Amino acid sequence: MKYTGKTGEHFEILEINSENCHLLKEQLTDTLRLIWFTSDENRLIIDGVPLMFNTNDIVCLTQFHTLEYDQVNTVNLLRFNRPFYCILDHDSEVGCKGILYYGASNVPVMHLNDHHVEILETAWKMASLEFEMHDNLQLEMLQMMLKRILILCTRIYKEQQNLAQLNLTQNDLIRDFNYLVETHFRKKHTVAEYAELLFKSPKTITNVFKKLGEKSPLQFIQSRIHLEARRLLQYSAKDVSEIGYELGFNDVQSFSRFFKKQEGLSPSRYRDNP
Repeated sequence: MKYTGKTGEHFEILEINSENCHLLKEQLTDTLRLIWFTSDENRLIIDGVPLMFNTNDIVCLTQFHTLEYDQVNTVNLLRFNRPFYCILDHDSEVGCKGILYYGASNVPVMHLNDHHVEILETAWKMASLEFEMHDNLQLEMLQMMLKRILILCTRIYKEQQNLAQLNLTQNDLIRDFNYLVETHFRKKHTVAEYAELLFKSPKTITNVFKKLGEKSPLQFIQSRIHLEARRLLQYSAKDVSEIGYELGFNDVQSFSRFFKKQEGLSPSRYRDNP
């Protein structure tokens, strides 16, 4: 089921199985993906990392994630582009600037309980039925159904990642920081640079991250640079020095030291490993 608007809007819901699983890896411009697994033992490789997904796991991917698959059984796939629903123009908590997309250095994965499944199945069915309505309300209705799905997944992810313990202001700060890192990580490598953009002190940002009990803001920045370095080394033909310069390092030696500290291997050895 696919909706295509007059000004480039794109939204589709697909049922994926072993015969059409190539659709999972299709790269569409500015398109975000929500993958809902409806079977066990689906083995994907996301940015070079093998991952196993079982029934009622959900993963959210941007156009920047590289996806391969080892085994796919049955999956529900939802795809939409920014012209259809660019969340910068909507509720920031459920959009491109939110925590499901561009808001985490790790791939956002969540698991649905029975209550979540019931709600998601209802919203999914309503969205599917709306594809059959060809009137001037269809776009707005499909956007409403998508937003409902994203809100549900955002709530689940916040709960499972302990984000619910942050107040609204702190959540906004985390999302804004994460989005700025996604935008500027190739050029800005320090917490102070992002603190300046946010009109906050580095200490304020660090204290909010401490409440999550996970990565520090500096580790978050470095994780994003490391992830992009792995992608470029694995999926591009650019040489190591070119990748280093692209990621904001002044020389190949600085990039190599950074990558080896993160990965445990030099960039060249990482690329040579199967």
